[in-house]
Formats: sequence, C-alpha cells, structure tokens
Amino acid sequence: MEYFDMNWVGFFFRWLHVMFGVMWIGLLWYFNFVQVPSMPGIPDDQKPAITKHIAPRALFWFRWAALGTLITGLIVAQGNGYLVNALTFSGSQADVAIGFGMWFGIIMAFNVWMIIWPNQKKVLGIVEATAEEKPRAARMAFLASRTNTMLSIPMLYAMVSVQQGIWG
Repeated sequence: MEYFDMNWVGFFFRWLHVMFGVMWIGLLWYFNFVQVPSMPGIPDDQKPAITKHIAPRALFWFRWAALGTLITGLIVAQGNGYLVNALTFSGSQADVAIGFGMWFGIIMAFNVWMIIWPNQKKVLGIVEATAEEKPRAARMAFLASRTNTMLSIPMLYAMVSVQQGIWG
C-alpha cells in the first residue's frame, strides 16, 4: 500500500475547489438577489447594521472564496493535465468547454479583487472617499457584481457539463 495516495490529493483539491466555489457564488448571488435589492426598503436608521457589520464580513469571505476557487481550480486543472489546453482552447471538446468556464472564473476573480473590492472599500468607508466618489464607486461595484452574476451562469454550466461527460 502506498503511503501517500495522489488520488486522494487530487480529490482533496477538487473538494476544496467546490467548497470555495459554493461559498463564492453563494455570496455573489446573496449580494445580487437579496442584499442589494433589499437595501431601498431598509429604514435609514437600520442600514448601518448592513454597511458596518454584515457587508464587510460578507465581502471578506467573498473575496477570499474567489481567490481560493481560482487557485484550487488551477491546481485541479494542472493535476489532471488539462490546464494549458483549457486556457488556450485547444485539445478535446471537454478541454475547450472547461476552458470557457475557467476564463469566466478568472475574469470574475479579477472583477472581485480589482473592481468590486476597491470600490466597496470606498462605499463602506473603509478607505477615504469624497461624497462625489462614493456614488461612482457604488455604481462600479454594482456593475462588476452584476457582470459576475451573469458570467456565473455559463461558468457553472461549462464546469458541470464537463464533469457529466457531455463533451466527450
């Protein structure tokens, strides 16, 4: 019996990838389908509970789940031997399909770290911003988050369809 089973290591990283992905997309959908649409109906005196306590904590887990999903996904792809083919849209139909999912995920992770989080820090008062900057920052974060929500649908389809063997 082998002391260190590489199949178990591969499974472990796939499990981490799914766990981080569920957290990331779950929070993304929470923000876009629950929190943002609910904000106009919340009385002004209660909004600080969201902006000072809930949103910063949710954004912490959101951004680190995005990074965890990206890193573990790249590890899984490398470990299974399709990383380069997927990222370059070459190889089998399955490699190309998962490549689309990977690129959607990469774009989404970029949006989280380079657009959503820097702008949310301004909106939430974590970093200083003028009164004129805050609405613009809110709009940028909103648009990037909505873009990610839309990209999450074909991204999830590409990932699941490959696992089901649709593409051969």
